Amino acid sequence: MNKPLTATSRALDLAREVLNIEAAAVLTLMQRIDDTFLHALNIILSCKGRVIVSGMGKSGHIARKIAATMASTGTPAYFVHPAEASHGDLGMITAEDVFIALSYSGESHELLTIVPVIKRQGAQLISMTGNPQSSLATVADAHLNIAVDKEACPMGLAPTTSTTATLAMSDALAMALLDAKGFGVEDFARSHPGGSLGRRLLTHVRDIMHTGKKIPAVGKYATLAEAMLEMSRKGLGMTAIVDETQNVLGIYTDGDLRRTLEKKVDFSSTPVSTVMSPKPRSIAPEALAAEAVQIMEQYNINQMLVVDVHNKLVGALNMHDLLRAKVI
Repeated sequence: MNKPLTATSRALDLAREVLNIEAAAVLTLMQRIDDTFLHALNIILSCKGRVIVSGMGKSGHIARKIAATMASTGTPAYFVHPAEASHGDLGMITAEDVFIALSYSGESHELLTIVPVIKRQGAQLISMTGNPQSSLATVADAHLNIAVDKEACPMGLAPTTSTTATLAMSDALAMALLDAKGFGVEDFARSHPGGSLGRRLLTHVRDIMHTGKKIPAVGKYATLAEAMLEMSRKGLGMTAIVDETQNVLGIYTDGDLRRTLEKKVDFSSTPVSTVMSPKPRSIAPEALAAEAVQIMEQYNINQMLVVDVHNKLVGALNMHDLLRAKVI
């Protein structure tokens, strides 16, 4: 019966060596961020169409990631499989596009088969290879050198360091494009509306606040009993205290109620204005909901009033509203 395999300290040494080799390769790439890189960047910036990224095998997997990263950071891009391209998918490529070809050897048969057609169509070609003298490098309009000293694989066979270098160089290109285009956090959020970042950056207070008759509010002459009744009706754990013109004077919350109970006051005759919290924390309806979260956490409060530029009450929200909106 075969013994079960067990990892030893040798495995730890090998893992550390892999990281050392790959880290060194990525650092070496910094020396190649030069005018050639800038030329490739300008080719993409001047592109009126889309960026098509292609590669075979492991390079193909990296190419898919490059296309996804560019597409989500302001550069329209998609992946085309080079083998499928020679069987009809080349029809997706136009003269206004930029084609990025990935091949560490620079001699991928599938890519070299379609490159002449791409060039005849007038599309710009950027290649990323580990051999500046390769066929793919010499025919490209711009070539990015991703050569590495050795693969991290102990046998020197499995693409490891080379794929890491390709991915790192492509990330450098994508981030340089992002910055050159002025692509900001709100742009990123618009391309990720289903994610938590999109919700945090696109959801405003006005989108989730309670408005109209759902806002808990009483006048400055209301009694504690009336304030408590309003809090119970609206279910936000608070009520605003306003004057005749809806100007916010203060807030009365569940926390204030607990402190009031300790004083043993007469709820039916005591004006709420004498026990309210004056000048409460508030927020504008145009503010991001994420800002409301930050204020609530900073001041350890669970409710907020929403006011306009004149301090007029226009809405209310609490932590539960932010949770429901998945801003938190």
